[in-house]
Amino acid sequence: MILVGSQRGGAASLARHLMNSFENDHVTVHELRGFTGSNLRDAFDEAHAVSLGTKCQQFLFSLSFNPPKDAKASLDDLLLAVERAEKTLGLEDQPRALVIHEKNGRRHLHAVWSRIDAETMKAINLPFYKSRLNQLSRDLFLDHGWELPEGYQSRFWRNPLNFTLAEWQQTQRLGLDPREIKLIFRRAWERSDNLASFRSALEEHGYYIARGDRRGHVAVDLNGEVFPVARFAGLKTKDVTARLGPPDQLAGVEETTARVQRLLGERVRSMLEETEQKHARRLKPLLDQYRAQVLAQRQDRQDLKMAQDLRRRRETAERQSRFRRGLAALLDFLTGRSARMRRENERDAEACKRRDHLEREAMMHHQLAARRSLQSNIAQLRARHQKVMVNIACQIARLIDARTPGRQRGSEFERGPSL
Repeated sequence: MILVGSQRGGAASLARHLMNSFENDHVTVHELRGFTGSNLRDAFDEAHAVSLGTKCQQFLFSLSFNPPKDAKASLDDLLLAVERAEKTLGLEDQPRALVIHEKNGRRHLHAVWSRIDAETMKAINLPFYKSRLNQLSRDLFLDHGWELPEGYQSRFWRNPLNFTLAEWQQTQRLGLDPREIKLIFRRAWERSDNLASFRSALEEHGYYIARGDRRGHVAVDLNGEVFPVARFAGLKTKDVTARLGPPDQLAGVEETTARVQRLLGERVRSMLEETEQKHARRLKPLLDQYRAQVLAQRQDRQDLKMAQDLRRRRETAERQSRFRRGLAALLDFLTGRSARMRRENERDAEACKRRDHLEREAMMHHQLAARRSLQSNIAQLRARHQKVMVNIACQIARLIDARTPGRQRGSEFERGPSL
């Protein structure tokens, strides 16, 4: 499974993030070990208070455990991975919190440890934790027989379309995959040998080259988003300048954006808005069904918890009633009957605990299966909408090109083959 860890402070913000039930279907605090607080916020505040006796600013270590998309990982699998990670990092017996998130028909786990050793009042050092977690992640894939991601197949392999968190957030606002955008920039670069041909290749997909404030050559899309050419094409700034020339010869971002907006016109914007509204109308029943499903699943879990609590109290009372009182109790103690009864009750209690755990796991897997089915319908609808939006973007690009006064299209050789 994929492991993503980081040293951090910010106890309050981390607690809010982990308990966010708006972005997650279900949030469960599975364990609070080594804290006196009874909830996540109090536990992290306690870790912060202990860290004040040291100079450590990043007193927490947060680690997420994400099984593959189609893998059926049990709770025991996740907890075993937590134990292995804890041993790998050298965080054994440190206070920790375990939080389980479920969304989009999948389940993953977050583990957070306090890095402060309460006996020495020093922060536990975690050297090379990323490489160690990568190795553990690879081992977990192999141990479970899951298909190994390409990034783990060779230590020298590197995805040329890697993107940063900022790039991902930017492209998420547009509803596009950042890998697709980077592919457009890379192909445009491969097809061009000067500024004119590169400009033409980008504009076929709705990106317009401009002069950035501090980033040299950039491209502006139809929504006014700015994309640094060097970063999205996977190049060095000096190589971009060598082929395209100094950015001073280009119009600025504001001027380019204004020109694109003028060319776009009200009719095209109306077409985009109409498409978005149509998509929203089609998506609304599925989202309503999703929200109703989440509420029903939460109620089912609450009902199961109440039923199990009631049964546990009844079974505890029944086990307690097996012990006799008065002189009979003294006789049972002397003959060893009480000790045998106690051991039997402990075995019975453990079996009941395991039974309750299996019932909760069965309900969880059933609910995840139902959630995956609905999520598949939502994903298919969004994928169709994205294809429509890409087609519209291409049509807009051709429309703008046709409306640009005095614009001379390059030859077919200069433009290269259509993507």
